[in-house]
Amino acid sequence: MRIVSVATMLVLALAAFAAAQPPDGERLYNQNCARCHEGNLPLLFSSGPIREYPAERVYEALSAGIMAAQATGLTTADKRAVAEYVSGSEPESLVPPLDQIPEMAYCASGGAVPSDPYAGPSWNGWSPDRSNARFQSAEAAGLTADSVPDLSLRWAFGFPGVTHASFQATIVGGRVLVGTSVGVVYALNAETGCIHWAHETDAGVRSTITVGPGPNGRATAFFGDLTGNAYAVDFEMGERRWKVEVDDHRQARITGAPALHEGRLYVPVASLEEVAAEAPTYQCCTFRGSIAALDASTGRQLWQRYPIDEVPARTGTNSAGVAQWGPSGVGIWASPTLDPDRNRIYVATGDSYSNPVSPQSDAIMALAMDTGDVVWVTQTTPGDAWVAACLAPDEATRANCPEDAGPDHDYGSAIVLTEVGGQQVLLAGQKSGVMYRLNPDTGEIVWERRVSGGGVLGGIEWGFASDGETVFASISDALEKAPGDAGGMVAVRIADGDVVWEAPPFQDTCGARPGCHTAQPGAVTVIPGVVFSGSLDGHIRAYATETGNVIWDVDTVGEFDTVNGVPGRGGALNGPGATVAGGMLYVSSGYGLLNYMPGNVLLAFSVEGQ
Repeated sequence: MRIVSVATMLVLALAAFAAAQPPDGERLYNQNCARCHEGNLPLLFSSGPIREYPAERVYEALSAGIMAAQATGLTTADKRAVAEYVSGSEPESLVPPLDQIPEMAYCASGGAVPSDPYAGPSWNGWSPDRSNARFQSAEAAGLTADSVPDLSLRWAFGFPGVTHASFQATIVGGRVLVGTSVGVVYALNAETGCIHWAHETDAGVRSTITVGPGPNGRATAFFGDLTGNAYAVDFEMGERRWKVEVDDHRQARITGAPALHEGRLYVPVASLEEVAAEAPTYQCCTFRGSIAALDASTGRQLWQRYPIDEVPARTGTNSAGVAQWGPSGVGIWASPTLDPDRNRIYVATGDSYSNPVSPQSDAIMALAMDTGDVVWVTQTTPGDAWVAACLAPDEATRANCPEDAGPDHDYGSAIVLTEVGGQQVLLAGQKSGVMYRLNPDTGEIVWERRVSGGGVLGGIEWGFASDGETVFASISDALEKAPGDAGGMVAVRIADGDVVWEAPPFQDTCGARPGCHTAQPGAVTVIPGVVFSGSLDGHIRAYATETGNVIWDVDTVGEFDTVNGVPGRGGALNGPGATVAGGMLYVSSGYGLLNYMPGNVLLAFSVEGQ
């Protein structure tokens, strides 16, 4: 017994000694990261340059960003150690985000809200209404084509701990609600930018926030995070009401804004498994996209529809001898479009990740709102199975690329339900560079119009807009074309699919700026007479809807004095777009993924004196 006791004490002592030692960043990096980051990976996702990144940017990616899934199982201290090792210097600003904000940044009036939080001008969720047309009326916008050229910066808010700003602001009840890549959701005063409350989540939040009745009928902020969880947070005080895991797949993420109707919350689920499949040792692939209907009061799941009916099964091995699975993929990236009159939800789906290719991939789908049953499916690009490994330069690192790989022409944009000539129509924009008009009753394609060559980062990426007569789309082609050749805007007449005008890319805005590109993959926004589009060159521009002429242009790249005292910098614009309400325009700046220009600011513009 004495020998056993001594041995036990020795083991405990060694364990305590090991626990007291700081994590070994180099060892953790080699165990968890090197197989991808030190390999011959595709240029698009290769992170050789990460050794040039500051420690806080690496920590952001691991804790709540694009590498959160890969960092599962690492402690906070482990992630900090990896960030220190990768950056090659001591972390200097890895302070918890909220600890970086001075007390003066909080509103003096606390969290008081109007008696009716839904009164007044608003932009609630992905679009001001459930059509998802991203059109704001003149009355709600508080801006006109004549006043837009006079817009100037009113305030800037710096997101602490953030180097990747790709968030869309929701404006409700005089507040701006916005999530961040480090898992903090803010409620700001719409006029001044002071903080009403901040809520910490379990992972980064990219989905736009939707506000509506929740538990006990109280105004509630609904959103999803980058690990597949959905949340309900009290609109007035910022307290969590419920959290539900919508999908437990390690690579699952919620990027599309939830849609709310009569007590039901419809939540789309996508993933980054096609990026994880870059590694030849990854078992590709087992994720299936879905949309879930939740009880808005409790978070209880009412139904969940997977476009792929079959559970992925073993299909063989790749060239590295690793198990392969399928069918897989078909994520839903964008907010669902609701049509209560027909009892339907319209969603656009992503590509397949592995063979066999799903007939529901790269498709527009109509589902029953009450049950999730499939009403019709219109696939526009058959045979599209693709993962990031398909970009690899050699066969060894292409191990997970499907045989006869497709072009990666999935949908990232929400479907638009609008009316033209007294007839309701659906509009869909694809990364293939093709715009479609469909019949909402049958899914039949009425016309299709090619507006760009399309590609992996091509075509119509994250969202287009419509004023009911014309559909306006910005063009990406960021991987397919060089700066100066990529980008531009196009206007297409809904009635017949004819092009009304085309605005060319800007050729002289990047110069020697590292990470600059002229592609315009971000979502666009329209008010009467004006369409707004952001660009990877950091500019937010306003185009006249009649001609395509630029009537306002602001470069957001650079340093900003912020109302919350956090150092602010603008960069590339991508992902969700600008929102307009009450005479103000809000846009986030600093899309730092894929080596574009990073930043951390939310910018609010208004007409001086208005």
